Amino acid sequence: MSMFSFFKKKPVTPETPPAAAVPAASPVPAPAAIEPSALPDLLPIEEPAPKLSWMSRLKAGLSKTSSNLSILFVGARIDDDLYDELEAALLMSDAGVDATQYLLDALKQKVKDDKLLDAAAVKAALKQLLIELLTPLQRPFELGRHQPTVMMISGVNGAGKTTTIGKLAKHMQTHGQSVLLAAGDTFRAAAREQLMVWGQRNNITVISQASGDPAAVSFDAVQSGKAKGLDVVMIDTAGRLPTQLHLMEELKKVQRVIGKGMEGAPHETLLVIDGNTGQNALAQVKAFDDALKLTGLVITKLDGTAKGGVLAAIARVRPVPVYFIGIGEKIEDLQPFVAAEFVEALLG
Repeated sequence: MSMFSFFKKKPVTPETPPAAAVPAASPVPAPAAIEPSALPDLLPIEEPAPKLSWMSRLKAGLSKTSSNLSILFVGARIDDDLYDELEAALLMSDAGVDATQYLLDALKQKVKDDKLLDAAAVKAALKQLLIELLTPLQRPFELGRHQPTVMMISGVNGAGKTTTIGKLAKHMQTHGQSVLLAAGDTFRAAAREQLMVWGQRNNITVISQASGDPAAVSFDAVQSGKAKGLDVVMIDTAGRLPTQLHLMEELKKVQRVIGKGMEGAPHETLLVIDGNTGQNALAQVKAFDDALKLTGLVITKLDGTAKGGVLAAIARVRPVPVYFIGIGEKIEDLQPFVAAEFVEALLG
């Protein structure tokens, strides 16, 4: 499946002139070339695309979560024991108390109303309920509303934020979008260099400063994107825990300064979260959404996790759209989120 088959494109409308200028960082020359070999541990070298289809890879990635759920319906009787085991399995998958109770209540009612008598029918009913629960999270990522579309991307350290930015930038470039990257993560060691490697591999300009204010770097990037008539500006921001309130305030400042560089920007405020963190991922969504008003999520590292149920928790408690999910290191392992595909991989 092509990632951009799920992208909507809308006509570009003229932008209102930017608000009062904010002093920008001094112009930054193109960063010195950094050979990928000089940074051997930063990024995996891309391998040839695997033969497996996306659904096969998704099923393999979610197999740990899937096995805990699917095994319950093998030769099972429809009784309280089945519901108790299903409750435990959903909670272990980090679906959360709210979503688990909702699914159990809805499933029991459906079994009663439809007079379901065998485990296969109950499993099919659960799949349909999960699809209905997760479908509101499925939303196409829209391009072309603005020139450029400005994306501010956040996430805690270790979530795969910078690598995700590189993958998205490559996909966009492949599908005819001109992209500019901004290295606004000035705190993490090697974050700037990691983004530069992505830029050099894909011939994408990276706006950066050796040691600078992330808001100023972001402002420069927006101004540069506007001046060059580019399609997309992607701004990497420093990873931080949502409990680090002073750093969360700095993120708000970056967002405000981006808005001064271009009225209405950022047009997309994304949070990258690690699917392995389970309920902690839900806490991150709440905190970043409260601070920044998120427009979308990217959930990475779902491969090998037993906590794939966290999407159900997000759907019930904080239904921020999930634009993309990731199940591996390769570029093609990041794809648009489709509720029916996800549930099929989860329950088979």
